[in-house]
Amino acid sequence: MEEKKIKLVIAYDGSAYHGWQRQQNALTLQQVFEEKLEKMLGEPIRIFASGRTDAGVHALGQVVHFSAHSKLDPDTIKKGLNSLLPEDIFVKEVGYAAPEFHARYSARRKTYEYRILNTVSPDIFQRRYVWHIRKKLDNEGMRRSLALILGKHDFSAFRSSGSGNRNPVRTMYRADLVEGSAGRLRILMEADGFLRHMVRNLVGTLVEVGQGKMTTEEFGAVLHSGDRSMAGPKAPAHGLFLAKVNY
Repeated sequence: MEEKKIKLVIAYDGSAYHGWQRQQNALTLQQVFEEKLEKMLGEPIRIFASGRTDAGVHALGQVVHFSAHSKLDPDTIKKGLNSLLPEDIFVKEVGYAAPEFHARYSARRKTYEYRILNTVSPDIFQRRYVWHIRKKLDNEGMRRSLALILGKHDFSAFRSSGSGNRNPVRTMYRADLVEGSAGRLRILMEADGFLRHMVRNLVGTLVEVGQGKMTTEEFGAVLHSGDRSMAGPKAPAHGLFLAKVNY
């Protein structure tokens, strides 16, 4: 039987998982998917994602692919997977992909969303999905700083150690702060790629600006320094969402 390549768009709550990539002695999303697919399709499956989200990070539109010899059509695969997967994972779309398609290497842009709750009191029902910051943030100062990362830059200052990316230069197409009701903030970043912990390191440094610990000018100096030690702390994983992948 001819092998076919299948593309999926998935959403998940990353709270209960140690990230995407398989690990020994830790439950990961890749492991869950491969086990359910093998059970459904009757053959060993290796699944590839657009990127490896860290422990506690969520996804609204992660893209993955796998190859199989199954007779099952995409709609049947979607229904079957959603009946087998736990409630914190949902398959949104399933379709055939071209033989040359790769969820990671074919990606052209990715959009991440970071959520902050800027209120005195926490929302205990959102504690796994927002970074709660009590002190009132300077949203305009954060916006001015975000404007500095638009375009093509060396983002070494916001790359955590252990990054496998040799080239630290990325092009940022969008960097917005969106204000919602009741102190809810969303920081949206769209780029042609992201370095290890880049979004979380950027957000942590932006919050330093928002709290008056760093000026916009100092933020710009951090960006151009290439020195991670000059940037702010890494923002918590649970506020981060992989929103969309474009091909």
